[in-house]
Order: sequence, then structure tokens, then C-alpha cells
Amino acid sequence: MSNCRFLYHNGVVLDAPPVTTFLQSLPGAYTTTRTINSVTSFLFWERHMKRLSSSICILLDSKPELLFSSGSSSRVWMNQSVNESSIYDLVNGSMSKAMRSVVVKERERLCGEELAVTVLVTGGYSLGVGNIAASLALVGHGRDVAAAKYSDWVRLRKPLEKFRPPSTTELLLSNDGDHLLEGCVTNFFVVSRRKSSSSGSLYGESLSEFEVQTAPVTDGVLPGVIREVVIDVCLSKGIPYRERAPAWSERELWEEAFITSSLRIVQHVRTIKVPVGSLEALACTKPEEIQWKEKRFKEGPGMITELIQMSIEFGVWV
Repeated sequence: MSNCRFLYHNGVVLDAPPVTTFLQSLPGAYTTTRTINSVTSFLFWERHMKRLSSSICILLDSKPELLFSSGSSSRVWMNQSVNESSIYDLVNGSMSKAMRSVVVKERERLCGEELAVTVLVTGGYSLGVGNIAASLALVGHGRDVAAAKYSDWVRLRKPLEKFRPPSTTELLLSNDGDHLLEGCVTNFFVVSRRKSSSSGSLYGESLSEFEVQTAPVTDGVLPGVIREVVIDVCLSKGIPYRERAPAWSERELWEEAFITSSLRIVQHVRTIKVPVGSLEALACTKPEEIQWKEKRFKEGPGMITELIQMSIEFGVWV
């Protein structure tokens, strides 16, 4: 059985967390099986589909909160009949596309091995971290060979942890203390007013007065999968976009910020902290003595961040 893990969502094959972690993070009905015949079919698939359909019907009828995320419109589905064939069509269609994508794109990693397969059907849930905001802090310089994702980075970034302020969820990197490149495990974006635009808020203004900014790969950032997806969304939705490292010195122009990764998908940012003084001085300062400047954004995802989240969630960009 292959040790590779994949998560298929809206036409994109992503690196996946352990199955137990994934299932603990989402409500829903699920089943687990395995592939046979060199990843061409599933073991006892019809039996698994029958049990999955039965589980969905039972949960809808008696415990819809176990199928839907908190805050979703689960009550709308209570006492509603479910067409079993529609469940079959939904799951079989997704599985067919998923297996084609995995086999074609990841053939070398599979090396002829079979796959364990977990199918989860959930309702009213936005893949990623939902409305949980990220808190960021700039603590270190950019990575070497940033265009490649290599395991030694896990060791190299560990010393940065001692500078992490309380409640900070991601650490940012910069080579000059002004231009923000990326997070330790995420790509970083801001929605900025153009310098020539008025000083008004994004809301009520023309979309063309703003642009999504993120550091180009040539500046030394990882070309993340979700980073590429966000760029595709911007192009397809007509959202102004520029590959330019967001400058802390221009933070008054920033209306929104978000980070991306295959686990977080798109997570909006609530606060960004940058140390007073240089990054070099940071290394000589006791963590408890570090003074921070802070940029704070409005509660909840901003309009453009939410548009990008929705486009990825519902596959509008495909």
C-alpha cells in the first residue's frame, strides 16, 4: 500500500493530512476502502456506496448536525427525502475525476502500489479554516533555494520559533525587513489600494482601484499549489493582480491580507506584527523584550479574500 497521501478537491490534487486528522476536522458521512487491479477499481465499491448513502440518509433524518458544519443551514434539509442515485452520481463523478488526476499526475510516486481511499460527504462546510483568522509576525530572513520544497527546512526554521509572539499562527520571512516574502509554511498575499487611488475603503470603490499582491517566485518564495490557484482565480475573475512583494512601509494601503497552503487553502489575516528595528537586531534581543509594530485588519474575510475563497470552494475558476 502506498505511503503517499492526496486530497482531491475541485479538480486539484493536494497534499493531504493524515486521515484521522482530516476526519476530525470535518463533519459528515464517510467510508474507507482500497483500490485493486493497479488502481483501476475499488474493493467492494457498490457495498461501500450503499453504506455511505444509508449513512447520509440516517444523519439527515435524525442528526443533521453530524453532517453539516456549525452555523450552516442544516435545518433546511431536515425531513427532506434524498435521492440515492444523486448521491451515487455525486460521489462516483468525483471519484472518477480524482483517480484520473492522481494516476496521471502522480504516476511516478505511486510506483504501481495500491491506494487506501477515504470518501467524506459533508455539507455546508468551506474547505480550509473557515472564518478563523491568522495572526502573523515577521521574524526571519527568506529561505535558500525557496523554489523547492525540501525537508531540511523543517529543521532550519525551528530557531525562529523562539521569536513567535503569543497567539501568532504563522511566521513571516523578509530579506530586508520591509518586503514580506512568505510564511514559513504558507504563501502571503495582500489586497492593496493602488497608490494613485483615493484613500477610501475597498467597499464602495471600483475593483480596479485595488490589486492583489504577492512576492514573485524570483524573489525567493515557494511556488505553492494554492498560490497558483489564487493567481488563476484573479485572472479568471478580473481581479487586478501583481507579483510584487508587499512592502510593510506601504501598509496603510493594505485593505486585506491572507495566507495560502494546501491545508489552510485561503485563510484571512487579522493582524501582522513586525519588530521595531532590524531583523539582525532581533537575533540579539530576548524574546520577551521585543517590541512590535502592528497592522490590524477588519474582522472576517474581506470582500476580495472572500471572493477568492468562494471561487476555489465551488470550483468557479476551473
